[in-house]
Amino acid sequence: MRRSPGRVLSAASIATLPRRDRILISACIASITVLAWAYLFRLDRQMASSVEYDKAMAAMGMAVHGPWTVTDALFNFAMWAVMMIGMMAVSAAPMILLFAAAKTRRGQSGVSPEVLAFGLGYFVVWTGFSAIATLGQWLLHQTAMLSPAMAASSSRLGGVILFAAGAYQLTPWKNVCLAHCRGPLGFLMTHWRDGSFGGFQMGLHHGLHCLGCCWALMAVLFVVGVMNLVWVAALAVFVLLEKFGPAGRLVTQVSGVAMAALGIHLAVAGA
Repeated sequence: MRRSPGRVLSAASIATLPRRDRILISACIASITVLAWAYLFRLDRQMASSVEYDKAMAAMGMAVHGPWTVTDALFNFAMWAVMMIGMMAVSAAPMILLFAAAKTRRGQSGVSPEVLAFGLGYFVVWTGFSAIATLGQWLLHQTAMLSPAMAASSSRLGGVILFAAGAYQLTPWKNVCLAHCRGPLGFLMTHWRDGSFGGFQMGLHHGLHCLGCCWALMAVLFVVGVMNLVWVAALAVFVLLEKFGPAGRLVTQVSGVAMAALGIHLAVAGA
């Protein structure tokens, strides 16, 4: 099985990073991922209890849904932000390690502040996406188009979302962003910036490409349930397959066709 030159060079470049630094960076990424998932599991249990409570209240004819408060908005924003960390931290690890290796080759030993700035820039992008996702969830809630499980309340809406996500998988924009994520060395060579602010800028740039690659997949959560942790985990694994699997492009194309077809079926069935 042939591997792309970008992937081979990336692996070789990461191997030049001192073992201590690789362990430290990997341990930090693993820790925040575990903490994010621990929070999501805890939240899932709390929400399951809340849904049962809501059902009992509704059976007695009492209203259980109302407009969001500021606290509700902040809570849901935090939920999305932590979810994005849980889903995307592992897929960001190779690029962060590669960036750290590049800093080492430039004579900087240890995990420099620039590496931390790069990671911060990356997650700032996904934090911004979390704010947009929260706004979308609020709009669906306000228009009564979201179920208590935080999924689209109509198959027609779910079908439209799935079709749009599938269609995006087949667009040139998706291909460009996926190529960036699958071959990161070109990005490092052509967009290098020195200093902590430069590292932050590079993290932002990489994060935007990653967002362009994955945002439509995240929208699928509005179909299957925003806090459906089985699907959250499945999408996280799918992202890894797209970015690092030997048949990533094929996975993207097949999934795009499948999602678009299923979206049409749901939309027609709900008409």
